[in-house]
Amino acid sequence: MNLISCKNLTMAYDNNIALENVTFDINEGDYISIVGENGSGKSTLLKGLLKLLEPKSGIIEFNNGLKSTEIGYLPQQTVVQRDFPASVFEIVLSGCLNKKGLSPFYSLKDKRRAVNNIKKLGIEEIQQKCYRDLSGGQQQRVLLARALCATEKILLLDEPVTGLDPIVTMELYDMIKKLNKEDGVTIIMVSHDITSAVKSSDKILHMDKGIRFYGTVKDYIKSDASNGFLGGCINV
Repeated sequence: MNLISCKNLTMAYDNNIALENVTFDINEGDYISIVGENGSGKSTLLKGLLKLLEPKSGIIEFNNGLKSTEIGYLPQQTVVQRDFPASVFEIVLSGCLNKKGLSPFYSLKDKRRAVNNIKKLGIEEIQQKCYRDLSGGQQQRVLLARALCATEKILLLDEPVTGLDPIVTMELYDMIKKLNKEDGVTIIMVSHDITSAVKSSDKILHMDKGIRFYGTVKDYIKSDASNGFLGGCINV
């Protein structure tokens, strides 16, 4: 089932083209890693999918009842955001805001959703702690739980393991994989870690201000795009 279609998509900042003539589909249940050099358009594409940046040309279509407000998003954190003075529960609950419209109050259903996602991410014991006092790995779990409060369908993750140690990185990758395979959440993840990307995801979208490759991990490993990017050194 198709969730999002990008057709001849070109995006720019002022008149500087960030990505050009991009066409691909995102289907329900996909786990897609978006890879490429810095400046290849990866994060720009996410901004387009989130409607934070309008296309210069081409279209982004949401299908099968998906709304832009039903997309969970885990962005790259800034230093200021890491020091945010709120409790874990408050941070997770804030993921329900997009669905609330004009209502200023959280419902019982919102609070139950937050509790369920806190349990799902295994952070019950820290839910009353201040977010800024947590480790980097704990903070990413909190933000992932927050993103899940916004969606049951699709998560967009922008470099979710940046700055984490190898053990915490693998724990987070395992958690994301579980959400995809067991809960059926579609995953779109920007990643600079190509080795982990090919191990974790099902499809690779290799960007270079356009699409160098889009397809299965198996086909990507054999492609010219992966050889040029990694010098042929992929072991999975």
